[in-house]
Amino acid sequence: MAQQGVQLDLDTISCSICLDLLKDPVTIPCGHSYCMNCIKSFWDGEDEKQIHSCPQCRQTFTPRPVLVKSTILADLVEELKKTGLQAAPADHCYAGPEDVSCDVCTGRKLKAIKSCLVCLASYCEKHLQPHYDAAPLKKHKLVNPSKKLQENICPRHDEVMKMFCRTDQQCICYLCSVDEHKGHDTVSAAAERTERQREFEVSRQNIQQRILDRVKDVKVFQREVEAINRSADKAVEDSEKIFTQLIRLIQKRSSDVKQQVRSLQETEVSRVKELQEKLEQEITELKRKDAEMKKLSHTEDHTQFLHNYPSLSALSESTSSINIRPLRYFEDVTAAVSELRDKLQVVLREKWTNVSLTVTEVDVLLPQPEPKTRAGFLRYSREITLDPNTAYTKIFLSEGNRKATVLGINLSYLCHPDRFTTYCQVLSRESLTGRCYWEVEKGHGGVSVVVAYKDSNTVNERFGDNNKSWALGFYKLRYEFRHNNITTPVSGPQSSRVGVYLDHSAGILSFYSVSETMTLLHRVQTTFTQPLYAGLLLCGPTGNSAELCELSV
Repeated sequence: MAQQGVQLDLDTISCSICLDLLKDPVTIPCGHSYCMNCIKSFWDGEDEKQIHSCPQCRQTFTPRPVLVKSTILADLVEELKKTGLQAAPADHCYAGPEDVSCDVCTGRKLKAIKSCLVCLASYCEKHLQPHYDAAPLKKHKLVNPSKKLQENICPRHDEVMKMFCRTDQQCICYLCSVDEHKGHDTVSAAAERTERQREFEVSRQNIQQRILDRVKDVKVFQREVEAINRSADKAVEDSEKIFTQLIRLIQKRSSDVKQQVRSLQETEVSRVKELQEKLEQEITELKRKDAEMKKLSHTEDHTQFLHNYPSLSALSESTSSINIRPLRYFEDVTAAVSELRDKLQVVLREKWTNVSLTVTEVDVLLPQPEPKTRAGFLRYSREITLDPNTAYTKIFLSEGNRKATVLGINLSYLCHPDRFTTYCQVLSRESLTGRCYWEVEKGHGGVSVVVAYKDSNTVNERFGDNNKSWALGFYKLRYEFRHNNITTPVSGPQSSRVGVYLDHSAGILSFYSVSETMTLLHRVQTTFTQPLYAGLLLCGPTGNSAELCELSV
């Protein structure tokens, strides 16, 4: 009972803020006591709220209470200090389920603050003190509290494992080294730790460097995400504007057709009604005259009949003559609009494939590696046709506009601003974006396989003579590459077929000699700023040809 009374006194004179004996004790209006500095600091943090509370019972006070030192509590604390008593440990000093407890404490155990690798025991602050005071214990190895101390005991000999067997890569005790590990490469655990520590530090440095690299990568991808979102938002916004313009254009044309039809309808109906009225008037007049003639035909007075006959027998000129013909009315308008619809559907179907491929082949992450095999290239094959509106006048197109042949005469092509007028060359109808692959088979003359921007200002220039076109010429015994009027000799195995790989977003353009194997002839790494078009430049005699090959995956 006496001990319980002392415990109550200790609780009474302990500060619930610092968990130590009261220093300059003060009692606040609710009756709880604290160290003067502790409660001042606590209330300083509440000054902004203008309301001050008790840390224990949460009763509030307004205004902030004036603190007066409690002389009775101060005397009591001093008296208990003389007896050597200290405040009872706070609850948080006791070991919980997740803590390492002191192996010496009896009853409710305190938390251990150190573990001894020699004693293989853990100690609280009080029971650890001998390791600091006693000379033999000062040599023991103290570490942070550990629940795994028993793992340091050899299960076979019940000894501390202070050695390491490099042969078997495991910790052992001294008896193990002269028993089942005899003759093995053994060292002290400390020596092995030193060796491993160096390797550990190198690994840790590598990990830290990799962390730095990955942090940079994360920042890059964060910027990529922002760029993707901006680009996608702009693409959606621009696409909506373009489609809205198309819809408005179609609506405008629909309104124009409707207005023209209604206007013509009104004119023609008015003209027909006017003619109809004249005919009805003529019918009335003819009926009147017919009645008079009937009356006259029944008269018995011969003189009167002969007197009136001339005026009644003469017919006035008819209002108009009506030509009997099949009437089509406005069916031709419907047919013309239907034809327009069909043509638009064809264009949309052809161009939509290109739009869809462009969307699906947008590169938002790292560039895709270039294929290694022809089968890999064929995955990106595109059906490409030549545009008759760009063909030089001596180029004849056949095989569904995939083959170009040089003729000795000029063909009667219509004038077009995209038509090449000086050199025997032609561009594709389809634009090329994303990743594309196609092949060109040459005839018996020289051919340049071309990738170019579509620019009507270059119709008089040869492919490869400007910075808007890239041309690989392949002839009977040699290759050459031309760009921006610079010619570069290219070496490689001779073949009648050249493959072209384009990765528009990555800025890669590669030319391959195609036979049983794919051999790289030339590669361009640049930045493409516009959609590209495939092209052909033919030279040599009349009859020379080149064809965009049909490819199957």
